Amino acid sequence: MNRLLEIDDREPLSAYAYSYPHKSSYHRLSPPVLLRDAWQGEDLTKLSLYVHVPFCEMRCGFCNLFTQSQPDAAVVDSYLMTLQRQMQVVRSAVPEARYSQFAIGGGTPTYLTARQLETLLFALERSIDQPIRSLPTSVETSPATATPDRLRILADTGVQRISIGVQSFVESELRDIGRPQNTTRVHEALEAIRALPFPVLNVDLIYGHPEQELHSWQSTVEMAIDYQPEEVYLYPLYVRPQTGLARSGSPTAGHRVELFREARDLLRIQGYVQTSLRCFRLPEWTSPSTYTCQRDGMVGLGCGARSYTRRLHYATRFAVTSSGIKAILRDWIGQSDEELSYATHGIWLSEEEQRRRYLIMSLLQTDGLVMADYEAIFQSTPDAEFPELERLAARGWLRRTEDRLMLTEAGLEQSDQVGPLLYSRAVRARLKEFVRL
Repeated sequence: MNRLLEIDDREPLSAYAYSYPHKSSYHRLSPPVLLRDAWQGEDLTKLSLYVHVPFCEMRCGFCNLFTQSQPDAAVVDSYLMTLQRQMQVVRSAVPEARYSQFAIGGGTPTYLTARQLETLLFALERSIDQPIRSLPTSVETSPATATPDRLRILADTGVQRISIGVQSFVESELRDIGRPQNTTRVHEALEAIRALPFPVLNVDLIYGHPEQELHSWQSTVEMAIDYQPEEVYLYPLYVRPQTGLARSGSPTAGHRVELFREARDLLRIQGYVQTSLRCFRLPEWTSPSTYTCQRDGMVGLGCGARSYTRRLHYATRFAVTSSGIKAILRDWIGQSDEELSYATHGIWLSEEEQRRRYLIMSLLQTDGLVMADYEAIFQSTPDAEFPELERLAARGWLRRTEDRLMLTEAGLEQSDQVGPLLYSRAVRARLKEFVRL
């Protein structure tokens, strides 16, 4: 029996599905691929640019991101110098690249000082030859690092979207998930962001700890709404291998779906529109970006960043443990310009994998997959190629309209199961082979 049919409706969530293939399926490329060759023949007119800052003030218990907490100042300085060298290497390899959106993530980019942020943003503008204020630009921050001086630099540079990881307004819940945080500081950070002319505020919230009660979660969502964020992201708590919660043996909650539905309904009442399992957006705000994640390429800069072409996805090596991340960072910082001009770890996407990626990335959005677009790109129909779709439909998770394939509301709740169901056998095998460093 397909494992999809064995899923317990009371607890359908197990891991995030947001991209395909996940970078833990990447292997060493043999031979390495010159960046200019990787991008040869690609559409370079509306790329996404992502810059990774792998540093933060603390490693949260639930975090499996590529980040180092409290690094030495010399490590940060060396990293930023290598990052600026990489900008020039990539510019030389892909000189025609034009970007339609730009994001800095991590880690916590605002772990950098205000001066370091200013230097980084100025270097990026010179490298891409596009003013940051002309692009839909997003920067991640945390309550502890969203200080007035850092925020002012971002606002003056023209950053449009600030995303802050609040997670919860209940301090005891935050301690339980390994993220000690002062609620007063959270409110101060949100007020500081709202005092500046950022067009978009996104608030990240997390739900699903066993001790989290429905009324406290409702209070957290209502407090977030009070700041009228243009976006709210709801993240289920997953206990993933090698994280602090996994090492402590912390269980996950059996009432995550109930918590999700409560938050979803509260946000809908306030006029928010759901665009994916996690994202809720006020309808007055529409992103000016022309980027389409399932179709357009992405250039990643920094250790831990991923890059996507149609045929090749590549990144640095991936690790979760502190020792593994430190070793990879040390090696990356020490690379020469010539070494930075090669993709060394990644995965080649066959025609079938390109189709799967397009299908998965489309279905995970509430707009679904436009059949005519798929047929124009691939000269085929998804129904003919993916029998898994019939099982989704039989489960009540997929519906067909005149021109689209879309997840039902029940299917949207199951997004983190729908994605893996559609993974190829080859990618599943590579994910199983992955050994976290």
